Amino acid sequence: MRLFIYLFIAFGYVLPTFGQEKNEASFIAPLHFTKMKVSSETYESVGVFDVNGDGHPDLISGAFWYQGPKFIERHLITEVKRVGEYWDDFLTIPLDVNGDGKMDVITGGWFGATLYWLENPGTNGTWKQHIIDETGNIETAHGWDIDGDGIMEIFPNNPGKPLKYYKLNKDAEGKGTGLFTKFEVAETQGHGLGFGDVNGDSRSDIIVNNGWLEAPSDSKGKWSLHQEFDFGDASVPILVVDVNNDDLNDLIVGQAHSYGLDWYEQKVDQEGKRSWIKHPIDPYNSQFHTMQWMDIDGDGKPELITGKRYRAHNGKDPGANDPFGLYYFKWNGESFTKNIISYGSVDQGKGAGIYFSIADLRGSGRNDIVVAGKDGLYIFFNEGSAL
Repeated sequence: MRLFIYLFIAFGYVLPTFGQEKNEASFIAPLHFTKMKVSSETYESVGVFDVNGDGHPDLISGAFWYQGPKFIERHLITEVKRVGEYWDDFLTIPLDVNGDGKMDVITGGWFGATLYWLENPGTNGTWKQHIIDETGNIETAHGWDIDGDGIMEIFPNNPGKPLKYYKLNKDAEGKGTGLFTKFEVAETQGHGLGFGDVNGDSRSDIIVNNGWLEAPSDSKGKWSLHQEFDFGDASVPILVVDVNNDDLNDLIVGQAHSYGLDWYEQKVDQEGKRSWIKHPIDPYNSQFHTMQWMDIDGDGKPELITGKRYRAHNGKDPGANDPFGLYYFKWNGESFTKNIISYGSVDQGKGAGIYFSIADLRGSGRNDIVVAGKDGLYIFFNEGSAL
């Protein structure tokens, strides 16, 4: 069966998701992308923002930033530690940390076990490194506005270590001061992390691989763990979205180091008991380590964008030597329809890395996709519908 699926994908067919029928919405013309190789560097994370204030988005990946709008000229930011096949750079979160009007970068890695921010000098030259905290090994991290004040907090995923987040301290004008306050959430965490309102109380909960942590009424309260599922080595992030529009938020989960991409439908019975029904999205591919939920076709409805993390464990994960690719999945009212952005062997397909970015790089009004990884740094320019 898997060979059958590969043949379909290799010839560019759009596939319905496993186990469900495609309806008419599945036949919306797929998007067309123009692929541009930016660099052969093997960093696994990339961010997008205007580094030098010239009005053009730039790319930031590992030790370099790549100057827009052509993304040919690159500039050194800092030295990054190399460990085997890995660069110790597992996230790229833009944030004006010191309130000077220039976007800085929050980053960190597994081997250094440290979260830090790099100060944007506004000109060419290396960026000063500031340690936020020695967190323990960082699988990756994501920003999320957990308290609703308009500024994201930073959540590192530290498997086997305490779950915590870091809040940027602000001055009287609401600008960043360069310092962070740490908030403890739970004594331990596994592989996988997500954010969103699970129980409909308008507070943002935290999803971990073995349950969800219910948000307290204030920052000093206790987070309560509801062990209603076990996702194993889950993706970062786990997405919290109302997939089927029934006013209950569901979960979209990739298996970061094995096969499977699924959504879990939330059900609540008359007595208030919650359950989760698993629906496969793509059981035939592995290493869905990261994903985003964003509108890329301009219809006002978000799509699921994800792909394989190439050589996540250096070829030791299930399916590591299968073809790899980048995809967007469109909800058609009954199931997700898979659309191929890139797929194939190492010289044809492109994986999603550990932290990718989506942004309108050309001012076209369409969101482009920027992906790093051990298979290089690429832009997929969104050219709109192919028809």
